[in-house]
Amino acid sequence: MSSIKVNGKSVELSGDQDMPLLWFLREKLSLVGTKFGCGIGSCGACTVHINNKAVRSCTLPIGALVNEDVVTIEGLAATQEGISDLHPVQQSWIDFNVAQCGYCQAGQIMAVTDFLNRFPSPTDDDIDTHLTNLCRCGTYSRMRQAIHHAAKQMRAEKGEAK
Repeated sequence: MSSIKVNGKSVELSGDQDMPLLWFLREKLSLVGTKFGCGIGSCGACTVHINNKAVRSCTLPIGALVNEDVVTIEGLAATQEGISDLHPVQQSWIDFNVAQCGYCQAGQIMAVTDFLNRFPSPTDDDIDTHLTNLCRCGTYSRMRQAIHHAAKQMRAEKGEAK
């Protein structure tokens, strides 16, 4: 039996190896923060991290993930001694009241977290070019503010210039 690591825990990949990761997470592991949006990898509501990179999970078969490290929105916050410490992107989403309906936000947060690891001081052009998740409510201006704020927080945590 093959396995993957999900949010730091080893999980056996049982069942149909063609099952998309999205449905494995939701149906087999009850991790329902990752959402179904379009089913073809276009909208990004299903974004998770695989080996620290944002990936759309709705089209990725679990059979292709042997020994991979998967992090979902439920695993993004750091937990120490039973206390959850939100990731700076999660906290910025709250601080800037980004979510309207909230449906796409888990995928947005996962995409932005990976993006900020690659672009620690993003410009508005970087944001427009590299973030392709869709939001039907159109909260993009609040997202942009939250992204810049989270980037600043992440740089400060690493001891980098503000």
